[in-house]
Amino acid sequence: MLVTTKEMLLDAQAGHYAVGAFNVESLEFVMAVIKAAEDKKSPVIMQTTPGTVKYANLDYFAAMCKVAADAASVPVAVHLDHGDGFDRCVQAMHAGYTSVMIDGSHVPFEDNVALTASVTKVAAPLGIPVEAELGKVGGKEDDGPAVEGENPYTDPDEAEEFVARTGCGSLAVGVGTAHGVYKGTPHIEQGVLKEIRSRLEIPLVLHGTSGVPDDQVAEAIRNGICKVNYATELRQAFTKGFMGYMADNPGCFDPKKPSRPGMQEIYDVVASHMDNLGSTDKA
Repeated sequence: MLVTTKEMLLDAQAGHYAVGAFNVESLEFVMAVIKAAEDKKSPVIMQTTPGTVKYANLDYFAAMCKVAADAASVPVAVHLDHGDGFDRCVQAMHAGYTSVMIDGSHVPFEDNVALTASVTKVAAPLGIPVEAELGKVGGKEDDGPAVEGENPYTDPDEAEEFVARTGCGSLAVGVGTAHGVYKGTPHIEQGVLKEIRSRLEIPLVLHGTSGVPDDQVAEAIRNGICKVNYATELRQAFTKGFMGYMADNPGCFDPKKPSRPGMQEIYDVVASHMDNLGSTDKA
């Protein structure tokens, strides 16, 4: 059941739901996410950031996800999240990732176009879809710098030109969300999203969704979002379960024991989001 994100996201777009893309940090994350997807009968995307990849390597995560996908009863895609350059994206394709993102959002528009087009040129003959980003999703992604004080919204005119010139298969848009932990209640600018949707036919992606109220996410899906990313929330969930067990059992030295409640916390988060995204029973 290892597939690309192309048909998965086009099906979501046609069906007016979204597929959850969950960042996996270890074997425990992979197992918990897959179990939730199977129980919910939902397609799922497992993804890793460059920071996670640097902790181990692309081959480790590709292998873990492939083993999970081969045994799964639902469609599974393995995605490189926030690819930090042409080389990283090509390495992910070679490792077996079925989808890649090239993040050129931190460079000027023309440079972003050139960088994204260079990746799509390589990926297209391989049948691997490419996600790109235009606009600024704030906060701090992975171990990169925080984005502060810049216009956080994707310009609809630029989005139309960008997609036409790059050939990207999906686009992450800046509509007010941020990576990391929110200090207040986040707000998605639905009007900006609707305007972008009216200009583009390709699937749109929402980043920085951990902590965004479910009703705002559901509205964003009605307004055209087809892929929704969750990372911080899963990290918090696993740590909560793991540390909670260790607090109650300080003498424990078997990491599998505290990992089980950590996995349960991830499972609960993922399953709940799949219901809200509308992907339950869509596999």
